[in-house]
Amino acid sequence: MSGHDSKYFSTTKKGEIPELKEELNSQYKDKRKDAVKKVIAAMTVGKDVSSLFTDVVNCMQTENLELKKLVYLYLINYAKSQPDLAILAVNTFVKDSQDPNPLIRALAVRTMGCIRVDKITEYLCDPLQRCLKDDDPYVRKTAAICVAKLYDINAELVEDRGFLESLKDLISDNNPMVVANAVAALAEIQDNSNSPIFEITSHTLSKLLTALNECTEWGQVFILDALSRYKAADAREAENIVERVTPRLQHANCAVVLSAVKMILQQMELITSTDVVRNLCKKMAPPLVTLLSAEPEIQYVALRNINLIVQRRPTILAHEIKVFFCKYNDPIYVKMEKLEIMIKLASDRNIDQVLLEFKEYATEVDVDFVRKAVRAIGRCAIKLERAAERCISVLLELIKIKVNYVVQEAIIVIKDIFRRYPNTYESIIATLCESLDTLDEPEAKASMIWIIGEYAERIDNADELLESFLESFPEEPAQVQLQLLTATVKLFLKKPTEGPQQMIQ
Repeated sequence: MSGHDSKYFSTTKKGEIPELKEELNSQYKDKRKDAVKKVIAAMTVGKDVSSLFTDVVNCMQTENLELKKLVYLYLINYAKSQPDLAILAVNTFVKDSQDPNPLIRALAVRTMGCIRVDKITEYLCDPLQRCLKDDDPYVRKTAAICVAKLYDINAELVEDRGFLESLKDLISDNNPMVVANAVAALAEIQDNSNSPIFEITSHTLSKLLTALNECTEWGQVFILDALSRYKAADAREAENIVERVTPRLQHANCAVVLSAVKMILQQMELITSTDVVRNLCKKMAPPLVTLLSAEPEIQYVALRNINLIVQRRPTILAHEIKVFFCKYNDPIYVKMEKLEIMIKLASDRNIDQVLLEFKEYATEVDVDFVRKAVRAIGRCAIKLERAAERCISVLLELIKIKVNYVVQEAIIVIKDIFRRYPNTYESIIATLCESLDTLDEPEAKASMIWIIGEYAERIDNADELLESFLESFPEEPAQVQLQLLTATVKLFLKKPTEGPQQMIQ
């Protein structure tokens, strides 16, 4: 409906249904069209107009494309609740699928595919077979998608009637949009099937690569996703495929860019030339960086993908860590993803910059983000041995701020650092023990208890420190209780004096 049709959404008076029924059966075309618009408007705002099913179906017999579209929209919505009455529309569907106007032929087959009623499905087969071989590419591309919808309703019927073979034939179609839709349909069917249905051969590969340059952006996404499943025969073929796909990295649509990156990464596994791989990594970095200047929602999707990319090929964005620094106005979900990527890209070369960022994030207002920033410092220490001491220094600075949740998170990560580098940084234990009274979270308590137990022989008052936790032993969660038991036994083994004996008893 167009903008000036908003009047149909205005509140309607009592007795609306009988009035609409009368208008739908009017002898005047314009009155019938207005009535159908009112029905669709009522349906859109959630009113039940299913009682008008027969009257609306009677309006199908028209040459007016707009009216036909509205009636078909109504049918899609109510056919499932009125399956017996929906059969009344079948003859018109079949007739419309042979209409001289390709738009009407396509509309008929698209609507029949959207009506998920078993009784209608069988009637759809013959018109669909015809439309798959139609002279008009618009009809063929619509029919291709309809096969995937039909497969979802009745997979056996699609296989028995040879629709899968027809779809595979469409991959060799002259029209790139038909090829793209055939690929999209086959890919969707493959996702819902246990047996191999869609396998790309060297013959279909060249067809898909040719269609890639001519179809719409969403068609390109379907084809690129299909190509990412193809395993090249050797390094040379992989290089040829990548060469044909690389121009897609400059596309304005971020979905095309991400699909191209995914496909190139898959083929790079087979490329043996280090120079080619290095050049491809250089080419992929700018488009990925560009995605981070889009809207937050697109940024988030891009970041989720980049997170996977840097796990496999960190060199692609190794020199671009600054673009992942959080901005003050980034939504929290974007900040969290950026943090993850920064940890993965952290190296001895850039760790000073990264730690400055993390330290700043640890003083922000969002508690979850602050916790994650503190944990990130710990993860960098574990990842980079040469930077561990700098990471510890930053954590100690944060502990001195004496913000409760920051202190507790810092103690949790320091415990992990102690485990990674035993007997290296125990000089900081005294500073940690100063924060003992502020601990109220189970994980932080358990971490502190572990540290005391592990280094009991170097802590003069280890028994007193553990005893302070024992006072609340019955109320503590299992995690803390178990850690206390372990630490007490460690203390007894390292200092078998009266104090630890009494504690064990």
